[in-house]
Amino acid sequence: MTDTPSREHRDFIRQRIDEDRKNGRFGGELRTRFPPEPNGYLHIGHAKSICLNFGLGQEYGTPVHLRFDDTNPEKENQEFVDSIQADIRWLGFDWGEHLYFASDNFDTLYEDAVALVKKGLAYVDELDAEQMAEYRGTIHSPGKDSPFRDRPVEENLELLEKMKRGEMDEGSAVLRAKIDMAHPNLNMRDPAMYRVRKVHHHRTGDTWSIYPMYDWAHGQCDSYEGITHSLCTLEFEHHRPLYDWFLENLGRHHPQQIEFARLNVNYTVLSKRKLLQLVEGEHVEGWSDPRMPTVSGMRRRGVPAASIRKFCEHIGVARFNAVHDLGLFENFIRDELNESAQRRMGVFDPVELVITDWPEGKVDMVDATNNPQDESAGKRTVPFTGTLLVEREDFREDAPRKWHRLAIGKEVRFRYGYYVTVNEVEKDAEGRVTRLLATHDPESRGGNTPDERKVRGTIHWVSKEHAVRCEALNYDRLFSVENPNEVPEPSADGCEPTWLDNLNPDSLVKGEVFAEPSVLDMPVGAAFQFERKGYYCADSVHSNVGAPVFNLTVRLRDSWAKIEKKLGGG
Repeated sequence: MTDTPSREHRDFIRQRIDEDRKNGRFGGELRTRFPPEPNGYLHIGHAKSICLNFGLGQEYGTPVHLRFDDTNPEKENQEFVDSIQADIRWLGFDWGEHLYFASDNFDTLYEDAVALVKKGLAYVDELDAEQMAEYRGTIHSPGKDSPFRDRPVEENLELLEKMKRGEMDEGSAVLRAKIDMAHPNLNMRDPAMYRVRKVHHHRTGDTWSIYPMYDWAHGQCDSYEGITHSLCTLEFEHHRPLYDWFLENLGRHHPQQIEFARLNVNYTVLSKRKLLQLVEGEHVEGWSDPRMPTVSGMRRRGVPAASIRKFCEHIGVARFNAVHDLGLFENFIRDELNESAQRRMGVFDPVELVITDWPEGKVDMVDATNNPQDESAGKRTVPFTGTLLVEREDFREDAPRKWHRLAIGKEVRFRYGYYVTVNEVEKDAEGRVTRLLATHDPESRGGNTPDERKVRGTIHWVSKEHAVRCEALNYDRLFSVENPNEVPEPSADGCEPTWLDNLNPDSLVKGEVFAEPSVLDMPVGAAFQFERKGYYCADSVHSNVGAPVFNLTVRLRDSWAKIEKKLGGG
């Protein structure tokens, strides 16, 4: 599914794995995992980690675990669990029998916490949240010991058991590791391991009244599962000493944590908190809104899974964070769809064109290629008649020199059809073109002529009589600025702006398309190209049988727009 990097260009993670296997570390084995928290939908940043971990599994022929770190039941539910599994499978990966949940280990985690208390390495603290923050200190000043830090072991065990039985109120106590309140790394200043939460868990129900903190559960679950290389994004680098401390003091199997740069893309937010704000604030239709950077949103928009994998492979893994260009990702989408997507014709801003010398009532079923890049995709037939719809932008009365589309007296080829020449123009009272009157060369069917003459312009079209009128949802970037996390300057009316003010008001423009009849046969979610316009797919939510709603996946590059810009024409 992914090409194995050459030995000369292997990234630092693969180099480290190769070295560990050569030296016999972990018995020469490799086992990685993807550990999502089921508190939201996966996004393109997660896709990089998925491709890395599962790609390593494919490359080395080793298992990859999918483990849900479900330690925060207030924000987690089965919907997120199901969506995450569906997204990973859609991306082309599978965990086989290796599906795990942190909640599977709640009993063992508690036993290990008890073991640390017995060693004098953990204690129950009854400072409130504000006091704990004050005692913690800052990056410039050391913290100070809690007055509960030196409680006797037996008292700590008794209090921890009361926490477990639900006999203590939320916020009244936490279990903390006893490390060093003066440690330069704030994560090592007696971090919390358990807190009281009397909430329902989507898997364990109401069994537990305390839940483990992520930093406590994560490394232990890696150890329980026999993970050898725990791959994390860079924000976990300062958590690694704590990861190591827990494992060393419990004497358990000790995976190697390695950090790499997360995927950041301009014009995009990837913070789960902000994505949740977009959903709950109804700025988007939901987690799978085609404008969202979620995997489900991209799937609904028609983005091929292969383009995501190739994009992640292209940017690779590095030690330093960088922001990647959304346009680069869009190029990967175009390249993939150019090879795989079928073609159809559709007109978005129609003007009627009447072929005045066309035989009355004649319907000519012409052959059309489904994909010029793939002969195996075959052909379809499209009705060609004497009254057609063409794009309004494809006609100009005062055509510039390099114009190769419709103009009075200029012969052009109608794709798969005939050579056609516009002779007259009809307009309404406001001077707007309402109809083009043209003639055709009946010997030019399929673009061939007895005299072998060629024309440079090729126009797409649909038969007016046979056109299927559909809704088109034209999506653009959700944000109008490169870094939507930056708060804009205050407005003149004195309103305090937020990052939400960076939303692009034109991120969704609803329109319509008059399409050839065969669009009704396109599977929902399968992207295809409306020739010369862009790639679209039938929406999985709003489409109905016989009435598809088409989502714009990505526009084509407009060659004429580039020429016009170069000539200073706008």
